[in-house]
Amino acid sequence: MELVPIFAPIIDKVLPYVLAGGAAIIGALIGGFRQRLAGAKAERAKQAAEEAKARDVADQVLNDVGALPAGAAQAELKKWSKG
Repeated sequence: MELVPIFAPIIDKVLPYVLAGGAAIIGALIGGFRQRLAGAKAERAKQAAEEAKARDVADQVLNDVGALPAGAAQAELKKWSKG
């Protein structure tokens, strides 16, 4: 008794569903991976924007300090120093 002729009709009926299920799982995994990449890209862009804003503030502070006379700059820095 050979098993192939017995299972052949069953495999013919079930195979399309198995393939469709496998394709759906692969599609879901690819979609999830793309979402993860998009989230990472958005987070990097957000951090870059925050760093640019911080650099702008730092540049403004440096410009303001540079515009003050030496004595006024020292007095201003003493207010903000910890020691």
